[in-house]
Amino acid sequence: MKKRSSILPMNAEPPETFVRLWIIGAVVGMVLVAACSRESSPEPQSEEPVVATVQSQAPTATMTNPATEPPSPTDTPVPPESRNWPEIVLVETISGLKRPVDFADARDGSGRFYVVEQEGLVQLISDGVKSETPFLDIRERVNCCGERGLLGIAFPPDFASTRIFYVNYTTTLPGSLHTRVSRFRLRDDAHLADPDSEEIVLEFFQPWANHNGGQLVFGPDGYLWIGTGDGGSGGDPQDNGQKGATLLGKMLRIDVSTPTEDRYLIPADNPFVGNDEFLDEIWAYGLRNPWRYSFDRETGDLYIADVGQNAWEEVSFQPADSRGGENYGWRFTEGLHCFNPATGCSTVDLTLPVAVYGRESGQSITGGFVYRGADHPSLQGIYFFADYVSGRIWGLRQDGGHWEARMMLDTRHSVSSFGEDEAGNLYVVDHQGKLLQIRAQTAEQ
Repeated sequence: MKKRSSILPMNAEPPETFVRLWIIGAVVGMVLVAACSRESSPEPQSEEPVVATVQSQAPTATMTNPATEPPSPTDTPVPPESRNWPEIVLVETISGLKRPVDFADARDGSGRFYVVEQEGLVQLISDGVKSETPFLDIRERVNCCGERGLLGIAFPPDFASTRIFYVNYTTTLPGSLHTRVSRFRLRDDAHLADPDSEEIVLEFFQPWANHNGGQLVFGPDGYLWIGTGDGGSGGDPQDNGQKGATLLGKMLRIDVSTPTEDRYLIPADNPFVGNDEFLDEIWAYGLRNPWRYSFDRETGDLYIADVGQNAWEEVSFQPADSRGGENYGWRFTEGLHCFNPATGCSTVDLTLPVAVYGRESGQSITGGFVYRGADHPSLQGIYFFADYVSGRIWGLRQDGGHWEARMMLDTRHSVSSFGEDEAGNLYVVDHQGKLLQIRAQTAEQ
């Protein structure tokens, strides 16, 4: 293991607004939860995803000119014996939440799970009932709202014994916005966290109020993965997505498990250890604003939903055997198309998305999970994601070496996140205050 590198400060510049989207093949993408609103957006037209011709397992792909239009459905080969897609329903399980943005299960055998409310509360759900007292209240430390706030929570594999968990939130440090990743401990009462037990693990400057990423996930490797946005404004004016000397626009991977005087350690197999051009914490780069990512609990594959700029939302795929170092393209590319420069960009050595979509389908991507529960066999292997603005929910899967996608449900929910409980059941987190379980539609229902 190696110690972390120093973090370089950045100068702020005036903010900018967001714009559009589209859907291509086994492809999907969406804008950050708070980036757009239904009221300010044109009504999307109903559209099914089209099968993409991106290879399913290749870590990189090459296109001579991604700024050209993608092939039409009639020009795109379709797997000859594609499986039927199941129908799904959403069953409301919890209501009365306030701006929920994340959902986590501690996998400690208790059956309890936790919902993050953006203003700085974590609510404990036990036996389908929300506790009267918040599990954690740090509202006085959190800079909210818009795309800021308490944005993520994660429980390490040894939570049952250590009683330690981690959160990601934005805070104000003398006059400037920062992202903070901290660990907290439980009180003697296992149903409550101790807000005074905070230990800051990682902190870095945010030049603008948007694109804060915010999710935390413990991967199959036991390390803590942290998704960071590019720092905000629009078009990544500081080119943070491609810069190795900043933590912005990256997927980070750190070791918080080893008792040490340091706040964390660097895994020795992180891809840029010893590379003076990149900070050691970086696992992958070229991200704009990864708004929810997850590991397939069966295969270990990683799915990343990255918010687009003006036209394309995207889903990227990292196979379980990846050794890291992927460049997901931002701001050279947006989706499968050139962004900066607008034409003629090279995608050699870039890892292109496996799914994308545009404005006629939605405006803000929210990533989900691959279903691995036992109650609904027809959902097995489907990766679910949604659009915060249009409310549409899609499924994405590999079939015979091809990626394919389908709209599963057209809703009016503002899907800010998804959740997975210990049994593998999947939930939709509605920013308007609800949790809804995803179920296969059967004759019994």
